[in-house]
Amino acid sequence: MINREDIPRTRRWVVKIGSALLTAEGAGLDRQALGGWVDQMADWLQPGHELVLVSSGAVAEGLCRMGWTRRPDTLHELQAAAAIGQMGLVQAWESCFQRRGRHTAQVLVTHDDLSDRKRYLNARSTLQTLLSLGVVPVVNENDVVANDELRFGDNDTLAALVANLIEADLLILLTDQDGLFDADPRSRRDARLIKHARVDDVALDRYAGASKGILGSGGMHTKLRAARLAARSGTATVIASGKHPDTLRRIAAGDDLGTLLVPAQEPDAARKRWLAGQLQARGRLRLDAGAVQVLRQSGSSLLAVGVTDVEGRFSRGEMVACLGPDGEEVARGLVNYSADETRRIAGQPSSLFEEILGYVDEEELIHRDNLVVL
Repeated sequence: MINREDIPRTRRWVVKIGSALLTAEGAGLDRQALGGWVDQMADWLQPGHELVLVSSGAVAEGLCRMGWTRRPDTLHELQAAAAIGQMGLVQAWESCFQRRGRHTAQVLVTHDDLSDRKRYLNARSTLQTLLSLGVVPVVNENDVVANDELRFGDNDTLAALVANLIEADLLILLTDQDGLFDADPRSRRDARLIKHARVDDVALDRYAGASKGILGSGGMHTKLRAARLAARSGTATVIASGKHPDTLRRIAAGDDLGTLLVPAQEPDAARKRWLAGQLQARGRLRLDAGAVQVLRQSGSSLLAVGVTDVEGRFSRGEMVACLGPDGEEVARGLVNYSADETRRIAGQPSSLFEEILGYVDEEELIHRDNLVVL
């Protein structure tokens, strides 16, 4: 399990920064604050680390641009404010990162995008590519098409889903409070900050209830829920105050800051369990003996050349079962091609995909990160 001293050796972070840390008391975005956060993130990125930023602040910036003095009550006005403010939010982050020689990319998603298996794989591939290019993805919910009302803490959940998506080592939820306490620190002077805990500790639910209202309606509940979502892929979570100087630098150094919530399982085991247990197989792939041996012995990706038959109807991103010559299920995973496409490339090397299909999505039929060997 990850400890504070392990954090400096982590490589991939998802950082969520709340509106209270990015806005200037109703006057839109605080550009100086954004610049300070970028300096800390850019410093951490120098050694070749990777980072995805989940940023709040679009609605606040939209209200400022439109001269609105209060937050709208209707969904369509909130969505309009978010759409207007998103322009300024992205411009501000891009300008600050450019000053440090870093490119950014705007990524707007909804929770539906990350629950649909095809869109899940598309988003994963895009984010992985951006990270490999040294680009900082700036992620926000696509509020214009969101079905649910915009609510405080929603970006906590979104950040956790992104952590699942890219298998982040660490999720950092920055807020205006010091972390999770065992009582309400506003009314209890003896309230104790929870420094370190396993995310499955049932006492945390009681502590989150005691802290309700500190961060807004259900604020600590959403952060605890986000930490548990992130733990599905073995990601640890730090809940910390962004009001302290050099918060990210101190976290990167392994300082005892905020609340560290660690998953109950090692990263690989957590993700494999999630893949194996949460999704129903939509089809079956028959493999030759050589493919079965490679999967079991080396943990490699499944290539189409080892597939002898395709059963069922499935789309890209859906779960399929992989069977050996004797009919025994040996693996299951999220497939990169539809059933019809898989039938056309079965038994063929990836070098022929473009000739057969007219395009290439992925060289692997199932990538090893999305494959569970049983």
